[in-house]
Amino acid sequence: MDGRVAKMAAVFALAMSALALTAPAGVAAKRSHRKSPTTALLGGVNVVGAGYGATAAEADRAIAQAHALHAKVVRTEVPWAVFEPNAPGEVEPGPLVFTDRLLSDAAAAHIKVIMDVDDTPCWASSAPSALLSSCNVSGDSEASSWPPSEPASYGAFVAYLAQRYGSKLAAIEVWNEPDQANEDYFAGPDKAERYAALLRAAYPAIKAADPSVLVLAGSLVGTNGAFLRLLYEKGIKGYYDGLAVHFYTLTLAAVRTTHEVQLANGDSKPLWLDEFGWPSCAPGERIEQEQSCVTPQLQATNLANTLRALARTPYVAAAVAYKLQDSGAEDFGLLSSSGARKPSFKAFSSALASPFGSISPITLHLRRSGASVVASGSAPVGDYLRLEVFDGKLLRYWAEFALNSLNDYSLALPPVLGTHGLRVRVFQLWSGPARYTQKKL
Repeated sequence: MDGRVAKMAAVFALAMSALALTAPAGVAAKRSHRKSPTTALLGGVNVVGAGYGATAAEADRAIAQAHALHAKVVRTEVPWAVFEPNAPGEVEPGPLVFTDRLLSDAAAAHIKVIMDVDDTPCWASSAPSALLSSCNVSGDSEASSWPPSEPASYGAFVAYLAQRYGSKLAAIEVWNEPDQANEDYFAGPDKAERYAALLRAAYPAIKAADPSVLVLAGSLVGTNGAFLRLLYEKGIKGYYDGLAVHFYTLTLAAVRTTHEVQLANGDSKPLWLDEFGWPSCAPGERIEQEQSCVTPQLQATNLANTLRALARTPYVAAAVAYKLQDSGAEDFGLLSSSGARKPSFKAFSSALASPFGSISPITLHLRRSGASVVASGSAPVGDYLRLEVFDGKLLRYWAEFALNSLNDYSLALPPVLGTHGLRVRVFQLWSGPARYTQKKL
């Protein structure tokens, strides 16, 4: 190893520690992920579901807005506990009317529907007796977060949905976020084993009802692949048509890392990113739902850039933004809580209509500051950036780092590099070194 490169490696480690900028193990510059423009990405948005009190008018409005957005798919929640609160096979008419309307509206607008089916009824829940004793069949209950004691009961319900809605469906998603640490959706022990059992019950039941209905596994939020590896150990392969993921932070990096775990386990099923987004709560707030707040304009830019990056990725089948409309304490919507269109509606609509359009460029500025050089700029959201410093053709220094919540960066280069005769280039790991920005000093 060249002595100057070795010295720079040591300086790099100190600089990363001082700046608290870290890259995950194994992150390296990857080749660009390209998709043929003839390959269609299912782009869309999460919409209202058949929850407690949802109306047909809300279904009409949601699909009308999704159609105006140029969505090809919408994702909606189908809470099992709301549909069959009292006994297996006894479907409540209210949520069924809502769902029939939503699916009918979507079909008329040439929009497919992803059904996210979770939420266990009291009669099927594996929750401890203390929770079951207070389980409320007419409202949300903590016991509903526990998976069913008999996975076949869930299989029977999703088979009913497949048979009823068939060709109107893009897919049925088996549960929501079983690896979520807060256990809001999948509580109890042995999560990987119990989720795998649920999937093994659901997949053949759905295919027996309608072989054309796709089955999505996962709904994973974990980005390090640990839970996915456990699922492979529990035998999930062969029981799904796509792997659903929900990534809100470093979205592109998380998609890439998950795909690498798939490949390592001999899995070539496409990824369905059916939740991603940013809350437009800045400048008034800093954090919402554990996510950094951004301005409404930056929300718009981030959604459009991410959709267009994913449209070029052959192993990603769908990108579905969360969500259509703000509600409660959530500002992730493309519409405000009153229904007004935010800047993100126009930007995401444009990206859905032209998914292979341009992505925001990486910018780079260099300035001398005392005995060192400061590199700063901005870049598209979603992945780590790599900065490289050359002296002629010799690579003398490199660093990988994440953007701040404004999509900006600023790094002080080690003084040992000097302040003259340097060539600095920056690129996003997702797009690779072929798309770099460079400056000389």
